[in-house]
Amino acid sequence: MTTYEEFERATLFFDSKDYAGAARLLAPIAEEHPGNRAVVELLGRAYFHSAQLGRAEATFRRLVDLDPCNGWAHEALARTLERRGRPDEARPFRRLAGAMGVDPAPGTEVSVTAADLH
Repeated sequence: MTTYEEFERATLFFDSKDYAGAARLLAPIAEEHPGNRAVVELLGRAYFHSAQLGRAEATFRRLVDLDPCNGWAHEALARTLERRGRPDEARPFRRLAGAMGVDPAPGTEVSVTAADLH
């Protein structure tokens, strides 16, 4: 199977919401082709959606290094840092993303009301 075919296969896994499976397929491709931004981005997204947040953070940092003008990459890194409980560290990346015209990712509401407890 060619690298492109393997990437397409990983994309199918991702699209079917098998994020961990997509990450397993993408990791060796990203290692073999470290400058391929499409592979690195999809790998970061797969890690993020499969709650592999340490790996997602490292991968999005790599994407920011590869493409510092990519506002989406800054936003993805900010979101990952926030999800890891590090909002102060996320703030500069969020600001850069905003300066590049990227709207902030919507947060997830996790508050519990008294009505939810009945």
